[in-house]
Amino acid sequence: MRRAFVESLCLLAEKDPRIVFLTGDLGYGVFDDFIARFGPRYINAGIAEAQLVCAAAGLAKEGYRPLVYSIASFMTGRPFELIRISIAYAGLPVIVVGAGGGYCYANSGVTHHAAEDLALMSLLPGMTVTAPGDPGEVRALLPQLAALPGPSYVRIGKFGEPSYASDEPVVVGQARWLRQGTRGVTLVTTGDLAVPALEAADKVQRERGWSPTVVQFHTVKPLDEAALGRLAQDTHTLFVAEEVCPQGGLAAAITEWMVRTGTRMKFRRLGPPDAFVLGNPRLETVRKKFGYNAVALFEACLAAVTPA
Repeated sequence: MRRAFVESLCLLAEKDPRIVFLTGDLGYGVFDDFIARFGPRYINAGIAEAQLVCAAAGLAKEGYRPLVYSIASFMTGRPFELIRISIAYAGLPVIVVGAGGGYCYANSGVTHHAAEDLALMSLLPGMTVTAPGDPGEVRALLPQLAALPGPSYVRIGKFGEPSYASDEPVVVGQARWLRQGTRGVTLVTTGDLAVPALEAADKVQRERGWSPTVVQFHTVKPLDEAALGRLAQDTHTLFVAEEVCPQGGLAAAITEWMVRTGTRMKFRRLGPPDAFVLGNPRLETVRKKFGYNAVALFEACLAAVTPA
């Protein structure tokens, strides 16, 4: 995803001289192409996230289209007040980029964990919040975010995430059907959990002859309520797989929608708990321990269906 982000950033800068990229002392070697081509529009503010945000706000006030970039925990938690007041309250078109959201940096310890990033950004009025699941979604979403009149947040992963295909376009605010199932079981995902969900769906198909529906919500806010209404028509059991804290993520938003609309479906969230992940485990270890890897999603789907 990160390579797709850099490529998309360069394309944006090539087409729009207002694009300015600000980083918090990260990305050495990653942004060399951008620096070589658009050097004056590359700003390294150092390890000073509050200054990073304030500088971007000032640039946006002068008509530029800034992107601010750091590790997701640093980019959302440390300067939250400044994002709230300088960017969100002012309604400025700044793209906040959180690299390695969720537990992407699990083995770097609690300081680098960012299970709260989507929840924090979703709290802010007017903030569009996205979590693409593969390089294709990054490439499609970034230009759309750059065209928005207000602020946005995008969570991206590292390098090497696999791509997946869908006939549906990638549109901010619209969920994507990645698999159409047959037994009334639906896996709803956000971020790169679309990949283990598709692995689980393929395993169900191979071993049991049916498939759950898989729907990717690359946009957490605004929530695609029309897609949820469509799902409710033929879903009896809904699983939400997310690498977000239980409060304020996609599952919480869907729960609120279900209560508000009186929608009835069996519902279960698969994701990390309301707890710190201590030590420096691998990402795969975290997902296995808390039951939201491909195996856990596979087993959840089987448990939801009575054998024919």
